Amino acid sequence: MSRIGKKPVEIPKGVTINLDGNHIKVKGPKGELFRTIHPSIKAEIVEGELLVTRPNDLKESRALHGLTRALIQNMVVGVTDSYKKSLEIVGVGYKAELKGKNLLLNIGYSHPIYFVPPDEIKLEVPSPTQIIISGNDKELVGLVAAKIRSFRKPEPYKGKGIKYSDEHIVRKAGKTAGA
Repeated sequence: MSRIGKKPVEIPKGVTINLDGNHIKVKGPKGELFRTIHPSIKAEIVEGELLVTRPNDLKESRALHGLTRALIQNMVVGVTDSYKKSLEIVGVGYKAELKGKNLLLNIGYSHPIYFVPPDEIKLEVPSPTQIIISGNDKELVGLVAAKIRSFRKPEPYKGKGIKYSDEHIVRKAGKTAGA
């Protein structure tokens, strides 16, 4: 039995979950999220908790059991508390700024990069070298953070580029003079 899959999902006060066949809709104070689950996985609400069950012990069913429960848990957490990712920009002259809701990046290319985020995502730039991405959908927040990081990944010699705030860049030694 899946250790994660057999745990019930606690439904906090102020959160409503609607089950319609394979479609799950979670509504809370910070918004609402939708997801379609695999047809073989069943979800039901029992005494203020959501239980996820699987029909058999096939490898695919076991894998989907824990995955589905984790996705639903992330949806419940997302509509009660928002998810956040923080990025740091390292490099001389590298900076970010908000133009309305969009992000303008100057990161060493001959042209600035103009990034338009999805509607569900909120971007903040507290300083020119820091970007905070927040939203209800954990998957979308991570995807946007990875996309922004991909514009200039950190390089191993000087550490220049865009990195996650909790990421550690392994540095390499540069060339040394021959003897």
